[in-house]
Amino acid sequence: MSDAFIHRQALCESDDIGENTRILAFAHVLAGARIGAGCEVGDGAFVDRDNSIGDRVKIGSGARLSSGVKLCDDVIVGTNATFSSEPNQCGAYLDDGQRTVVNAGASIGANATILTGVEIGRGANVSAGAVVTRSVPPNAIVVGNPAYIVGYSETRAADTSDQRILPSSPAAVDLGVRGVRLERFAEYSDLRGSLTAGDLPDDAVPFAPRRWFLVYDVPNQEVRGEHAHRVCHQFLVCVSGSMTVAVDDGTRRTEVTLDSPTLGLYVPPLVWASQFHYGPDSVLLVLASHPYDAGDYIRDYEIFLAAATKAESGDVTQKDAPKQASAAPMFEAHRAL
Repeated sequence: MSDAFIHRQALCESDDIGENTRILAFAHVLAGARIGAGCEVGDGAFVDRDNSIGDRVKIGSGARLSSGVKLCDDVIVGTNATFSSEPNQCGAYLDDGQRTVVNAGASIGANATILTGVEIGRGANVSAGAVVTRSVPPNAIVVGNPAYIVGYSETRAADTSDQRILPSSPAAVDLGVRGVRLERFAEYSDLRGSLTAGDLPDDAVPFAPRRWFLVYDVPNQEVRGEHAHRVCHQFLVCVSGSMTVAVDDGTRRTEVTLDSPTLGLYVPPLVWASQFHYGPDSVLLVLASHPYDAGDYIRDYEIFLAAATKAESGDVTQKDAPKQASAAPMFEAHRAL
């Protein structure tokens, strides 16, 4: 515990305290807790006996870390935030081996409550006063009770109203995330209604679909996706209503709102994608380059980051792109309309 500062009015029963860590007045750290280097435990904070705290973690005044909490490096815990010892929504206590984990770079706002056994993803942001009853994805921003996702941190919003976004206009559809493109298709309207169409494969959809699926009846506060593919390419069209897609290549993130059947989003392999903010009666159509294969999914963000790091910049889409076969018959019908 050399070079650690323990305030004379703090009670620190642990001897596993890292260098340059500060434990301030009236804080209480039980024996068996581990606190890394360069941390700060604020006035009146409580750290239970089996907590594990990484380096450069800041725990605000009055925060309470009950049993079984793990805080990874560079986590911020706000004033009076509470990691509850109560069971989570499934009734699970820590005696079944569960831990509450906050991954690197995440932040917990003041007066937030984190229930037992959940995991807060890398870089996530739990807003002040939120009550987290379920695990939070990496980089997600959550608010409310129970907490729900309202966006993703360090993510810029793409402007789909930009008139430069035209059919087959590659300079305009690049969203700054590796290989992801936004396409706007021509719309034809008359007294009979409206129609939008395209050939497959083409510049917008550079693969012949092998599979399709629809996502619908999604409550507004729910999130779909939250994964990447190793080799599968996808093309997303919100055929009814609206929803938001967050795309992430491991370095950059962008959000785009799909609110018209004339907008389509191409998502290549090794791009993490999440869909949220589903509107009432929204229906998302997804075209996929490969049949379903559970092994093609990457659902762990840390594994995704490792795979994305290894990928050659700019080469992933071309290297893994499926052969361009003839267009699927179900899309030929538009020619007769």
